[in-house]
Amino acid sequence: MTQLSAAKEGVITEEMKTVAKNEGLDPEVLRSLIADGRVVIPKNRSRNFTPLGIGKKLRTKINANLGSSVDHCKVEHELEKLKAAHDAGADSVMDLSTGGNLKEMRSAIIENSELMVGTVPIYGVATELTKQDKDVTGMTPDMIFEEIERQCEEGVDFITVHCGVTRRSVSFAGKDQRIGGIVSRGGSLLAAWMHKNKKENPLYSEYNRLLKICFKHDVTLSLGDGLRPGALADATDQAQIEELIVIGELTKRARERGVQVMVEGPGHVPLDQVETNMKLQQRICDEAPFYVLGPLTTDCAPGYDHISGAIGGAIAAASGADFLCVVTPAEHLCLPSPEDIFMGVMGTRIAAHSGDIVKGVGGAKEQSLEMSKARKKLDWDGMFRYALDPVMAKQRRELSESTDSNVCTMCGKLCAVDLHNITM
Repeated sequence: MTQLSAAKEGVITEEMKTVAKNEGLDPEVLRSLIADGRVVIPKNRSRNFTPLGIGKKLRTKINANLGSSVDHCKVEHELEKLKAAHDAGADSVMDLSTGGNLKEMRSAIIENSELMVGTVPIYGVATELTKQDKDVTGMTPDMIFEEIERQCEEGVDFITVHCGVTRRSVSFAGKDQRIGGIVSRGGSLLAAWMHKNKKENPLYSEYNRLLKICFKHDVTLSLGDGLRPGALADATDQAQIEELIVIGELTKRARERGVQVMVEGPGHVPLDQVETNMKLQQRICDEAPFYVLGPLTTDCAPGYDHISGAIGGAIAAASGADFLCVVTPAEHLCLPSPEDIFMGVMGTRIAAHSGDIVKGVGGAKEQSLEMSKARKKLDWDGMFRYALDPVMAKQRRELSESTDSNVCTMCGKLCAVDLHNITM
């Protein structure tokens, strides 16, 4: 039995009770949302950690991407990134490793993580073929599904699978139609495979095989946006929308089979199209939890893409996105460091919190109000308590050289708050 099948039968599981308590929701309300497919609890039945819910009426969650490359593939480095993500307040991590011993890397992350863990199984297949100097288009459907089964058995909680990348949807993402082309690794791998083999994407054509595996382990499907826009000029184009329509159909099929499912979204999106993209997904995918990368609102900020992603993420969260994927300062440039992960998570948490204030969930509005009250009183301990990053706030405060411990060095004796407190 999965969380979804249990919810459909009216059963409130221990995981549902935990999530409901942490979110301040009635367990029956949460069960109903899960039964409708509007909330998921990604938790492999073999793992033991405090579960979280993703979806409607819940706090917007944060994912941080980890993962090795051919040039950087030490397990200890990935564990340092895992710690940085945890310390910064991420809710989940994804292992996107493509270098070194992938099984060792993945096992170490699963074993040491107190957070949800996701993967992209097709990376494992492609990486193994590359190690053997074989063409990645030589992978077989059995290789893909065996890797999915293997990772689900190891304990991953959710998997990104690009099932909506079909021969038809890819036909709208050619060189003449797009500026940025296909920027998703999984999407490009499958597009190349279909082109070489003249066959349909096996993740689409053999979708029931995938559902059977996920049901067995209660692994949540994250239907990947393999045709997401990687350039503002490509946002909300025919390829993206065609893939989303396919994903909408697959979302329904997963729910019917008792498999939890969420949907991934863009990408690079201009400010004026972010809300539209959120509404489109909710309409086409029947309010399945929406997991977005950023979105980035400009193509011109390498080194500062965590800021661009936070801007788009705040609007996305306020408009209905449920799960934000961290964008780090290293985006488009290099493999992120633990420091990059930390900065990216903090930026994304600010975006999520800003969206939650608008949605009225997770106590975000109340937290903001308490911070304002503490500022009015010049209550520094209170300000630290309600800060999203108390450590940073305290460190900055300790740099103060003010002779008056009541105010900061910005205004000193001309502090507006202090003057108002004295005179009013």
